[in-house]
Amino acid sequence: MTRITTALLIIGFLILHACNKKPAETATNDIQQQDSVKVEKEEVKKIDTVIVEKDLLYDKYTLEDTYPYKDTTRSFKWEKIRAGLRLLDSVQQQPAMWGVLQNYRNNNGEASLVKEYKRNVYKRIADNYGVERFQGVPLFALEDTITAERYGRDGSLVKITQQADSTDKFVKLETVYISGEWFVPKKYVKEIHDSLSFTHAIFVDRVNENIMTLEKKDDKWLVRSMNPATTGLHNPPYQQETPLGMFVIQEKKSKMYFLVDGTTRNGGFAPYANRFTNGGYIHGVPVNAPRTALIEYSASLGTTPRSHMCVRNATSHAKFVYDNFPVEATIVFIIE
Repeated sequence: MTRITTALLIIGFLILHACNKKPAETATNDIQQQDSVKVEKEEVKKIDTVIVEKDLLYDKYTLEDTYPYKDTTRSFKWEKIRAGLRLLDSVQQQPAMWGVLQNYRNNNGEASLVKEYKRNVYKRIADNYGVERFQGVPLFALEDTITAERYGRDGSLVKITQQADSTDKFVKLETVYISGEWFVPKKYVKEIHDSLSFTHAIFVDRVNENIMTLEKKDDKWLVRSMNPATTGLHNPPYQQETPLGMFVIQEKKSKMYFLVDGTTRNGGFAPYANRFTNGGYIHGVPVNAPRTALIEYSASLGTTPRSHMCVRNATSHAKFVYDNFPVEATIVFIIE
């Protein structure tokens, strides 16, 4: 009995010791969780307090926050603009390798077919989200690199989470505007930055037909211009709406030449063109051949969609963007 009693006392001591230890560990974990929550809240607070101030550098044809249009009013969507800036700031909280999806005019090869597709009204193959195969980039699910799930748009900003070596066929990345992590054939991905480098932003509203440009200085986003614009018209087979999304300015052309619809004949040029997706440019008023002199303004700016995916501006405003909003450091948001 003495041995049994002694054994029971030892077991009781061990159980008591274990019970006393567990709350201490739990308390420590609670403190760590509280600290973690506190940090997360501080990060969210920092993002939520995005500061936007007007400091115009281009002051021609400037629109007010709200302005009359025919028998109604139009406005700049400040809530969506701030949301876009918060997103841009938030994705840059930690250093990362940034990239851009590229397949302008299928220069990197026609994208493979996705699992589900259809012919759209332009008689081109598109996925279930309306993104076309032509100039598209195939996005593969992590568990299936045989058949792509959907297409990504040329010009889309991505975060590269796993870089490919010389023997790899795919790059692992996260898309920013649409959620998801994907494998993408590396020929479609251009690495652009490994630091916090997106200091310029442009917002184009395809309902109100206006454009706002901003530049980040220190911790503030400064509004540099607020102007009328004209976006793309959904009008098959040639005119196409400007796609919604978040894009990187990829290249600039002092003159972007275009063809007469349905021909190989030169139709003229658009001055000070900044390409952000597919054949979509932010540019000045088009100059139709045989004319060669620049046109500063058009009465159709700020009215209704009219272009072929592009975003038309007053020519001097397009030059302002061309001169001051750099390639691969400027993000274009198309909103509505």
